[in-house]
Amino acid sequence: MTAIQITNVEKSYKSLKALGGVSLAIEEGEFFGLLGPNGAGKTTLISIIAGLIRPDGGSVKIHGHDVVGDFRAARKALGVVPQELVFDPFFTVRETLRLQSGYFGLNNNDRWIDEVMENLDLTGKADTNMRALSGGMKRRVLVAQALVHKPPVIVLDEPTAGVDVELRQTLWKFIARLNREGHTVVLTTHYLEEAQAMCQRVAMLKSGKVVALDTMSALIRRISGSQLVLHLKSGALPADLRHLVTHPDEAAPPNKFSLRVNEYAEVEKILARLRESGAVIDEMQLQQADLEDIFLQIMDKGTL
Repeated sequence: MTAIQITNVEKSYKSLKALGGVSLAIEEGEFFGLLGPNGAGKTTLISIIAGLIRPDGGSVKIHGHDVVGDFRAARKALGVVPQELVFDPFFTVRETLRLQSGYFGLNNNDRWIDEVMENLDLTGKADTNMRALSGGMKRRVLVAQALVHKPPVIVLDEPTAGVDVELRQTLWKFIARLNREGHTVVLTTHYLEEAQAMCQRVAMLKSGKVVALDTMSALIRRISGSQLVLHLKSGALPADLRHLVTHPDEAAPPNKFSLRVNEYAEVEKILARLRESGAVIDEMQLQQADLEDIFLQIMDKGTL
């Protein structure tokens, strides 16, 4: 079954085209990554999925339920963790989660609430007022609120932004368990190492359009080989090697380069050319391509 079906979704804000005909299908049980730079349209798309805003065109269905025409069933199938820390300052953690349960008509939900709090390390804060919690603890409560009705589809919008390592590890352990149990998870994050570790499939947005959509392994295979990182002690990179330079970093030292290599035999040819030109290498490292390399190439060129 398709967990989320997005069909030709469009959204504009006056002259700004936030989404320009986005179409993709997220299958049941997937751990799916939705990536892109700021302003790419990720949050707009998630807001449409969550029913917070309406698209100008196209449709979104959650487990077959249209988010506009059949919004009650669509909302019940979905749990969303927003970027912003939104909370009611008049309730404790447990009261907040009981109230959230009530929105979905769930009575006597304390057993699951206790389990969620335990897995998110909130048990010790169960009777603490929300105002007294740290930012990281409030973030945990947002996650708990999204999970309190056991939704089959979970959307995480930058869930670990600005939080400590402990919360990241606790969160990913629990979310990975829910995914193994059959829950569909959609993740947006600027921490690409998290996406690479967790996601099975990835869609990348740029300027409101999908510019890449594939499995994580396929995307990494599509990038050209590895990266040979060179730090030159003296001399310069020969002009005939400059076409191999990948995503130049303006903040990097002028004598540090990352060159694309398709196979190991090319490394010796590069080193021979450097020796021939008189350049002296200070440091050298051969790195395998990762999601960051893919992301930078796609955002730079619009394609791999």
